[in-house]
Amino acid sequence: MIFQETGLAGAWLIEPEPQRDERGLFARTWSVAEFRERGLATAFDHCATSFNERPGTLRGLHYQTGGEPEIKLIRCTRGRIFDVIVDLRPGSATYRRWFATELTQDNRRLVYASAGFAHGFQSLEPASEVFYQITAGFRPELQRGLRWNDPALAIAWPAAASRVISARDQALPFLESAREAACTP
Repeated sequence: MIFQETGLAGAWLIEPEPQRDERGLFARTWSVAEFRERGLATAFDHCATSFNERPGTLRGLHYQTGGEPEIKLIRCTRGRIFDVIVDLRPGSATYRRWFATELTQDNRRLVYASAGFAHGFQSLEPASEVFYQITAGFRPELQRGLRWNDPALAIAWPAAASRVISARDQALPFLESAREAACTP
């Protein structure tokens, strides 16, 4: 696996190195030793999947606060997504900066987001599926989020003929409101 820095401390873009032959390919997407070498989390609590029926489906920006912030390892197992992480750690040199990349079933890339990052994505193809490995247990009372189109973040989301956004995500606060309510990690 090739670990590439994203420009955000604590966030990595990981490229599997497929071994191809007449049968197809084999690629490692997880290695405790390689993650430990870089000081990255290796104890994931659970895995989750998100299936997105239509292109333009937008989820996020989500994070978990309190004593159990989430570290996430994210990949697209079917279709294609525009994946975004945002550094919400107030003391970080990259606070409020974001990183985005396209994750696809073909490029097999993964995004590693440390605790204190918000995560979101937009599906770019029908029937796109996202697979997550997450370090902290799901705690609904600690779940938070920021509005996907927050002008303070100015994320350059791809154009979409139509967007599918849950009422919950559409009602998420902007960063300034979340900070006033002490909702950031």
